[in-house]
Amino acid sequence: MSEKIGRVVEKEELMDLAQRARGFVHRIYLHWTGGHYGVNEDAYHLCVDENGQVYANCADFKETKGHTWMRNSNTMAISLMCGYGADCWPPGNGNVRTTKAVYVGDESASPNDAIIRSGDEPPTMKQIEAMAWLIALLCLELGLVIDKDNVQTHCEVAFKDHYGPGSGDPYTKWDLWFLPDYTHGGVLIPGGALLRGKALFYQNEMKKCA
Repeated sequence: MSEKIGRVVEKEELMDLAQRARGFVHRIYLHWTGGHYGVNEDAYHLCVDENGQVYANCADFKETKGHTWMRNSNTMAISLMCGYGADCWPPGNGNVRTTKAVYVGDESASPNDAIIRSGDEPPTMKQIEAMAWLIALLCLELGLVIDKDNVQTHCEVAFKDHYGPGSGDPYTKWDLWFLPDYTHGGVLIPGGALLRGKALFYQNEMKKCA
């Protein structure tokens, strides 16, 4: 396993970086590295390890990174360090916009369900909560509304740009298509909806303390 790159970054620096990028960064894209826990990737402005620690791979959120095909200008990316060995299969009925997924081996699976293999290093609860907290903080300081226009998973973008699950594209991306909702037993739900919902909660709490 390669060594972590980047540097540990805390709330005060995150706020400062976001404030300096206000008016420049228009969207935030959410990824996973598809690799091992603790292995950072420089393609993303921020990466989160399995324990929820945040690492910065830039000195300025206005820096252009190569994270999302054709969408790197005036955007920033957050990625979870995880996903090694994971895989997915679109629903047998062809409806890739399904809102339901099950794990490989689930006997209740139907043709309407996406199938997810989480691999040995899936997103952890701490990673998911840390990403949601980051979304809340960054959107507050960047002046962005937490919604599907401004905060999207790579999978949501890939569906729009025709290289998501079911597209047949050899470079299919499905980052965070579904994530385990650990507060409800780990059931899989759409990742973008889960993260934006949690981020709205965190942001409301931040505003109460302001």
